[in-house]
Amino acid sequence: MNETAAASASAAEDGEPDRDATDASDATAADSGPVVVGEGVRKSYGEVVALDGVDLRVEPGEVFGLIGPNGAGKTTLVRALTGTTEAEGDLRVFGVPPREVDPQRIGLLPQSFGPPERLTAAELVDYYGGLYDAARDTDAVLRDVGMADDADAWYETLSGGQQRRTCVATAVVNDPDLLFLDEPTTGIDPAGRRSIHRLIERLADGGTTVFLTSHAMDEIERLADRVALLRDGAVVAVGAPAELVEEHGGEPRLAVALDGSASAAEVDAVREALGEASAGEGGGAPAVESTRNGLRIAGVRPEGIGDAVDALEAAGVAFESLAWSEPSLEDVYLRLTGEEYSPRPEAPGEGPLDETAADGGDR
Repeated sequence: MNETAAASASAAEDGEPDRDATDASDATAADSGPVVVGEGVRKSYGEVVALDGVDLRVEPGEVFGLIGPNGAGKTTLVRALTGTTEAEGDLRVFGVPPREVDPQRIGLLPQSFGPPERLTAAELVDYYGGLYDAARDTDAVLRDVGMADDADAWYETLSGGQQRRTCVATAVVNDPDLLFLDEPTTGIDPAGRRSIHRLIERLADGGTTVFLTSHAMDEIERLADRVALLRDGAVVAVGAPAELVEEHGGEPRLAVALDGSASAAEVDAVREALGEASAGEGGGAPAVESTRNGLRIAGVRPEGIGDAVDALEAAGVAFESLAWSEPSLEDVYLRLTGEEYSPRPEAPGEGPLDETAADGGDR
């Protein structure tokens, strides 16, 4: 019997609790609840409020998306949840404060990450894998991110997208239980993005909880089970992408391409023609507005496209093409943040995750 087992046996004989068994029980109990909990999370940089009472909850195996404008507080929240910055409020990861979490269980890809450039992609993944008690096979990880063919290339010779994919590989080499990805596909080409998307989906299917921030709304809409929208340091909406689109996305619309913006007279004429058609059906006229390349008619259902074309012809508006679309998560984003939204002044830098602020990165 080894010393640890003998000590446990002796404790049991003396009627004392088995500490190892108790710790295992505590860990199991912590893992039975949400993976991430934040209640009333606040963080200020001087007079600038970065987080203003954030509440959130991330369940096991969930892909949780965090979106918001630059300066909304997304990166500060990631820093708080990973224990790299202090914040007020109650933060729990696997049931304990972030700085008490076993680092073996966490994977993190910061928004700004600069590994040693005079190492190859394979050497970088090997290096970061060596920081953990157990790591995945380097070749397999590089295949996952689409970097197998460039494994022996120095990091400094890789394109920006290839570097980012290599950085993703270093974040998943330990097969984490919880993975934080802050803008993982920035600068990556469509094929590379697809590789990263498939990897995230496989990890989530395997039970990994993924906390994902991105400015690519199509990426969040595809990958996230639930989404929180952050503005001015506060969560203004949270829910499944489809639920948010239904509640905040607005109506389907028809984009009408013209040779430039529609004039006020053209907008009025189309609106009047649509109003006459709707009046005959007892309905309300769709909204019409000028855009940079033509005009947009909101509230047009697929079966109403023919009526819209008739209205355009009646108004004497010659169009080049039509494009009908349903509302998306991008519409939710624009509606809840405002197209002309200007972020607050950037907070003072507090380490690598803040280095992109001057280039328009998040705080």
